[in-house]
Amino acid sequence: MPRALPGSNVGGGGFLDYDTGKLGEALRAAKGGGRWQRWRWGPARRFREAVRLRLPLALLRIPPSARLAAPLPPASGNVSHRPGVAAARARNRRAMSEAGGGRGCGSSVPQRAPWSLVAATAAFCLVSATSVWTAGAAPMSREERQKLGNQVLEMFDHAYGNYMEHAYPADELMPLTCRGRVRGQEPSRGDVDDALGKFSLTLIDSLDTLVVLNKTKEFEDAVRKVLRDVNLDNDVVVSVFETNIRVLGGLLGGHSLAIMLKEKGEYMQWYNDELLQMAKQLGYKLLPAFNTTSGLPYPRINLKFGIRKPEARTGTETDTCTACAGTLILEFAALSRFTGATIFEEYARKALDFLWEKRQRSSNLVGVTINIHTGDWVRKDSGVGAGIDSYYEYLLKAYVLLGDDSFLERFNTHYDAIMRYISQPPLLLDVHIHKPMLNARTWMDALLAFFPGLQVLKGDIRPAIETHEMLYQVIKKHNFLPEAFTTDFRVHWAQHPLRPEFAESTYFLYKATGDPYYLEVGKTLIENLNKYARVPCGFAAMKDVRTGSHEDRMDSFFLAEMFKYLYLLFADKEDIIFDIEDYIFTTEAHLLPLWLSTTNQSISKKNTTSEYTELDDSNFDWTCPNTQILFPNDPLYAQSIREPLKNVVDKSCPRGIIRVEESFRSGAKPPLRARDFMATNPEHLEILKKMGVSLIHLKDGRVQLVQHAIQAASSIDAEDGLRFMQEMIELSSQQQKEQQLPPRAVQIVSHPFFGRVVLTAGPAQFGLDLSKHKETRGFVASSKPYNGCSELTNPEAVMGKIALIQRGQCMFAEKARNIQNAGAIGGIVIDDNEGSSSDTAPLFQMAGDGKDTDDIKIPMLFLFSKEGSIILDAIREYEEVEVLLSDKAKDRAAILKGKMIPSYIINSNPEMENEEQPSSENDSQSAEQITSSSQEVDLVDQESPEESSLNSQPESLSPADMDNAASVSPSEQISNPMENHETTSLDGECTDLDNQLQEQSETEEDSNPNVSWGKKVQPIDSILADWNEDIEAFEMMEKDEL
Repeated sequence: MPRALPGSNVGGGGFLDYDTGKLGEALRAAKGGGRWQRWRWGPARRFREAVRLRLPLALLRIPPSARLAAPLPPASGNVSHRPGVAAARARNRRAMSEAGGGRGCGSSVPQRAPWSLVAATAAFCLVSATSVWTAGAAPMSREERQKLGNQVLEMFDHAYGNYMEHAYPADELMPLTCRGRVRGQEPSRGDVDDALGKFSLTLIDSLDTLVVLNKTKEFEDAVRKVLRDVNLDNDVVVSVFETNIRVLGGLLGGHSLAIMLKEKGEYMQWYNDELLQMAKQLGYKLLPAFNTTSGLPYPRINLKFGIRKPEARTGTETDTCTACAGTLILEFAALSRFTGATIFEEYARKALDFLWEKRQRSSNLVGVTINIHTGDWVRKDSGVGAGIDSYYEYLLKAYVLLGDDSFLERFNTHYDAIMRYISQPPLLLDVHIHKPMLNARTWMDALLAFFPGLQVLKGDIRPAIETHEMLYQVIKKHNFLPEAFTTDFRVHWAQHPLRPEFAESTYFLYKATGDPYYLEVGKTLIENLNKYARVPCGFAAMKDVRTGSHEDRMDSFFLAEMFKYLYLLFADKEDIIFDIEDYIFTTEAHLLPLWLSTTNQSISKKNTTSEYTELDDSNFDWTCPNTQILFPNDPLYAQSIREPLKNVVDKSCPRGIIRVEESFRSGAKPPLRARDFMATNPEHLEILKKMGVSLIHLKDGRVQLVQHAIQAASSIDAEDGLRFMQEMIELSSQQQKEQQLPPRAVQIVSHPFFGRVVLTAGPAQFGLDLSKHKETRGFVASSKPYNGCSELTNPEAVMGKIALIQRGQCMFAEKARNIQNAGAIGGIVIDDNEGSSSDTAPLFQMAGDGKDTDDIKIPMLFLFSKEGSIILDAIREYEEVEVLLSDKAKDRAAILKGKMIPSYIINSNPEMENEEQPSSENDSQSAEQITSSSQEVDLVDQESPEESSLNSQPESLSPADMDNAASVSPSEQISNPMENHETTSLDGECTDLDNQLQEQSETEEDSNPNVSWGKKVQPIDSILADWNEDIEAFEMMEKDEL
């Protein structure tokens, strides 16, 4: 979902209305090169009362309460409603008076200085730095900003007007067909429809946007419509998360601005907290979702029937996303503070407490999905995008709104982990919570675009600028930000539902830097929306950003957020009818007043952060600002950060031609290319290290590459590393697309196995293709050296046989060439990673060496360690082991054709003697399975591999066993038509085998006169029937592999 951040000064970016004398004094002090002393946040309550915005974002400008020249403006409305704000203004005025007008930016602040003095000084210094930047660049003219602001107003009117005309009271507008989207009347879109509850969603979500855009008359009319038409008691299952941030947040935001307008005395004089009463009603409807042992809410609830009742049609879910459970505290706490009903804040706090306790302790990261009953992580990947994003956002904002230090401690702990593991500037890549050095995926989703804005709130400007610029380059390539894109900036998911997160971050970066570049970014967003998304009945989501095709969809968050941020980006302070710095933005950009922090504070704080560890000072370099870090005395600071990234989306990374030529003239080697890389080459590994690329060996034997640009020896090496990673991703993707081969089979056909043991084998992308050629059959022999990486020293041992070689030390193709030159007819590579198994590891394909492999003519298969040990154990015990290499396991009729079968094979299933005859239906099934010559198998016999290798030895047969070994009479063979059909189908193939069986039985009868041979010899098809279950198991396993 869209994310939003707290409000800020909406001035045009000048800050030049402050006292120039003080400003000049501060600038002169800043040029002196002094630095602020590092210090952490102190008690949140005192700090919030000292600075009106009560958070680092406030320190990026001088709030009205800290202005040095202008008189303190009177509080708008009844001051009794805003005791926290009034107290902050009084304390700050007194502190600035005692300080004699402020300090220079180069001065150090005493560690225990009064919070009000520290805050005001920090704010003034940062404004000074921003003013330097503004003076050093050509700002957008006021006329152009007003023109763009008016354009945003017109765009909102187009979207909102068409919703009211064509869709209301439906939840959303379908802009292509000019009608409303009503739940149940349109084809289901899955989870997306969980936001729709037949409660005029778009109207409620747009309430406070109307006030921000100075449309107070329309706001009053909209509130009347909500009170008159909206029903919250519908029999519909909705998302708890979406309903909270859109509907509950919308009602609370509307209530906040309604009472503000009422205090002003012109509008809403009739209003008597009706929206708040609706919000309270909705809050109670959501509370049953928290009825779990963990305190985490169910993901969905029925507005009318709640949870678990038969008519509710919900309550059976076990999982929820982290953001879904952790994005409730602002709305629920505000509802408690507005109404005095503490239960809402208590439930939201409990959910946050549980998530904190379940974080992965070694990495301090949280997963994407969690079991709401057990607290176990279901999806163990972690990032800052979909599924987790607003959890981090609400931790920091909960500290701002509620004054609980533990929320800030938790956020700082998570932020440290994010910057340590997930942030790979300018990328933000998901990792595994248990192995945070391993990337969980190679693509990013559009929801992470909110994170630069959150970093501004944190005060960490540099990575915010870097990530924002990377995202902007993607937008310039595709006009919009795709729902997901790869690390080499190709489209992964092509949709774009008009998400506002990037506009949000653009707004906050502009307010933090004053850089007019971000006004130009906003202008680009406006132009793209009008050019590509605007349709006659509103704005349509993009179905594919590559083709420009539309989707009949205009989500409510488009009106709730996009137009707010775009308008605020270009608006001057006088364009807003209220002071937006008195409010904090929720993740849906709804406005909650900051004076709630001192209202109805009867909540007992039970969420004291446990096991909080003091983090390294570097994590807090930007928490309380250091002007040398945030804004060095360089007017081109932000531009200098963006410049290296301006071509990052292009196919090749930016590289100065002069630098490249100079590096070659100096004798340096050309950069390592992915196609030339060999993991066993020490020189290549040293080059990777220089480029900041780490090589990680996984348990299944694979190798993973991870790059951290900050670990590179130089910026040029970092560029080489990024290009190398992109080439490697493309090479791997190309290989996967070229050949997606099914598993192969290694079948042990020699005594005493006779095809009963079938091993799943990985194919090779080179050599003889077993799916197009006849299977290869031969005895196996170990090569020397065992790794097969050099010329074999025992060619006579592998001549005409299938060579066994160990994985590692060189490329697979090199091993194949060496055994082929020694005369081997095939090769089996056995994994050197002890304990690996096809049961637990994905199918492994042996890739070529990037060169021409047409010279390899023999088949090559790969066995994991567990399967390979079965063959090795068989060699140690029986010396001569014959195997069949094929694309599919062969039925035993084909394997044993013309072979003598010992009696213990016939007697391999003595339990069958006392079992009833199978039904004709089963017989028919068995016959079809046996006669089929294309059965697909990839697993061993029902016996475990150990049992197969140890218990398949010949044993002396007792007379009873001999009886079991005897076959049925001819009359019995004919009694079952299906059995007769079986015998007929195999008769041509098994004549020699039947004759041998008869000769063998006659010989044994002569040698043992005590044995009764009243029963005739059992035909081969009956023997094969004993192995039908094996075949079925093989088929099932191959389907699983595929």
